[in-house]
Amino acid sequence: MLTRELKEKEDIIITSDDLHKPVYEFMKRICDVICSFVALVLLSPVFLITAIAVKTDGGSAFYTQTRVGKNSKPFKMYKFRSMCPNAENMQAELMRYNEMDGPVFKIKEDPRITKVGRFIRKYSIDELPQLINILKGDMSIVGPRPPLENEVAQYNSYQMQRLLIKPGLTCFWQAYGRSALSFNDWVYMDMMYIKRRSMKTDIMLIIKTIFAVIFKRGAY
Repeated sequence: MLTRELKEKEDIIITSDDLHKPVYEFMKRICDVICSFVALVLLSPVFLITAIAVKTDGGSAFYTQTRVGKNSKPFKMYKFRSMCPNAENMQAELMRYNEMDGPVFKIKEDPRITKVGRFIRKYSIDELPQLINILKGDMSIVGPRPPLENEVAQYNSYQMQRLLIKPGLTCFWQAYGRSALSFNDWVYMDMMYIKRRSMKTDIMLIIKTIFAVIFKRGAY
């Protein structure tokens, strides 16, 4: 069904009714706080092991990057470092190898990714520190992935609708295709989520994402 929707997709316009869901937003925030706190406690051994492993590649274990959140508000997003320390300076030289359309940059065999980084990316372990962002309220467990500032600078008015709700750790395209989808597919699926968001949808996407991570679908 989702494949057919992507083929037949038309522009989705977000309305005030799509955004005004106070009961859902309240319940979602409670779930975000409880789930992120519990996950941080339970996964603390994974955090420790990953931090030590990343440090063996040289440089810091954690990496912070400015991302754009709800209503275009910037915030510092946390990740485990998966690339070499001077990765951002190398991107301009690698742009000709970009495999994504739109303002997004991704290549499968990115030479900037370290050996440990390749492993933690494959299983999305590098994203776990974003549980701290969720606890702080910068992000939610489910929502459009937070873009970079230079990506948002290239958005048109339609694509800017992605920023009308809080960004998330996972979303429709993370659950169903991850990097294997086009940027236009990402945008359409984010709009579709904003239209359909509910606790039922969020639980479904969390379960789908777990399976996507286990079977490494579209991850690089």
